[in-house]
Amino acid sequence: MSKNHYHYDPNTLSYSKVEHGFKYYLSQATIYLGLSIVLGIVFFFVFVYVLDSPEELKLKREKQELLTQYNILEKRLDQIEEVLEDVHMRDENIYRVIYEADSIPTSVRKAGFGGINRYEDLENISNSEMVIATTKHLDMIAKQLYVQSVSFDEIITLAKRNKELTNCVPAIMPINNKDLRRTASGWGWRIHPIYKIKKFHEGMDFSAPTGTEIYATGDGVVVAVESSYSGYGKHVKIDHGFGYQTTYAHMSKFNCKVGQKVKRGDVIGYVGSTGTSTAPHIHYEVSLRGKKVNPQFYYFQEDLKPDEYEKMIEISTNSNKTFD
Repeated sequence: MSKNHYHYDPNTLSYSKVEHGFKYYLSQATIYLGLSIVLGIVFFFVFVYVLDSPEELKLKREKQELLTQYNILEKRLDQIEEVLEDVHMRDENIYRVIYEADSIPTSVRKAGFGGINRYEDLENISNSEMVIATTKHLDMIAKQLYVQSVSFDEIITLAKRNKELTNCVPAIMPINNKDLRRTASGWGWRIHPIYKIKKFHEGMDFSAPTGTEIYATGDGVVVAVESSYSGYGKHVKIDHGFGYQTTYAHMSKFNCKVGQKVKRGDVIGYVGSTGTSTAPHIHYEVSLRGKKVNPQFYYFQEDLKPDEYEKMIEISTNSNKTFD
């Protein structure tokens, strides 16, 4: 029940009841209605834009959980990549070295993906940058694993052919030289016997009487039997497979023909002094994948004991000239 309001008149020292008209009640109603509307709008914005609904709270929790899981996944991918990098290093520096396989360039191991945008379907989703980055990381690791798998397949094949490889490596000297007295000159800069200039000697010379037997230093196939009045003179080339090829120069005569299969120790010709040569000897070269290499790196595998190997290196290094 509404309370009555009274007005005090100081002139008469009396109270009179205040009577309100329609306009008063209308104004009061308008004020209350306006306040109600303002409060309603305030509460609406608070509930809509400030306070989260139970569904929104649930979605935010799920989003945070997904972000956490993505961060954990990214860290695990980093750990996997570290392990994979270690496998790459072992493959390059141990396995491929042991079996003398070609190195796999870093540009191949870690090549990206070219062509069309592989991640176009992910660009319109929430947190697309993070999702795309993680997907790219995963794809990169998957590709590196594939390259490594192919590499190991090659190594396995080479391991199975290891016995054949061992027989094909040019691992003995081309003439009988157990006392090492026939070691004349080795790999390196030497004085040319004819031109009297300093020239790089890409092989080893072994002095021996004309007619001394020359041996194939590893299993292989004869690919060249040629004669020349200069240069190598009468010479033979053998392809041993696995990237190896050997050359035997300045022979007096041949004991093989092109296409013939030979075994390590087979006699393929005889020492002479044909071509550009100043005395009977055998000039011997080893090539690996088309590049000439120092033959002395291979004798220790089968032909020489450690002390003999050291003596042979000393003799060949101290000589300052060659016979060709």
